[in-house]
Amino acid sequence: MGSEASTSSRFFVLEEGDVGSYYEVSFEKAEPVNRADAPRCQRCGDIIGLLSWLPPYRVKLELHGEELGDFIDGVGYELLVSERFVEAFRAEGLTGLEGFHPVEVVRVRRMKKKREPLTVLRYFVVWPCFGRAAVDLVLNRVRFSTPPTCTECRATGINATHGFVLEPGTWAGEDIFRPRGMQGKVVVSERFNRFVERHGLTNMRLTLTEQYVRDPSHLGPAPLPTA
Repeated sequence: MGSEASTSSRFFVLEEGDVGSYYEVSFEKAEPVNRADAPRCQRCGDIIGLLSWLPPYRVKLELHGEELGDFIDGVGYELLVSERFVEAFRAEGLTGLEGFHPVEVVRVRRMKKKREPLTVLRYFVVWPCFGRAAVDLVLNRVRFSTPPTCTECRATGINATHGFVLEPGTWAGEDIFRPRGMQGKVVVSERFNRFVERHGLTNMRLTLTEQYVRDPSHLGPAPLPTA
């Protein structure tokens, strides 16, 4: 599928809705919590992710908004998605997610007092794959704390992001993935973006990678290379 990638492909960073949104929610893992080793780069051996979550998959939800949405971001690399998300994802043949294990919701704490009963959705835990797509080390506006040394994982510390692009020819066609060089972000394809809009999936914010900004220290964008 690598031949499908082109410089005209658009990609988006996937995140939860804003703080204070209608669907704002957080979750914590309920005991017993079992973990496996963190993933490592097959070439350099560096850690490229957080500890993996093992069954049983049990969670406690804390609802700050009004209703539970179709998407909940996790503390680690796992995501919670609703049953209707899973059914639509599979029906349309989208790719890039692993897992799809049922989750037991052991408690929902509502932070706003409501008389109306709350509908608790059925959730599944999924993990976006580690894709072949790689963040372009030249044509981006990312400030690195140290430059990457491994050409495979390209793992490094990032101090500020003012937009980024993927290196042409590296994307293998996945609809949702973690790119090399920015494994902490979930990136999705234009097809995934249309999928979210078509089904009205909730609690998802999609930002074009070129427009994605995260700069907690106000360092500003990295300078683009000069000719």
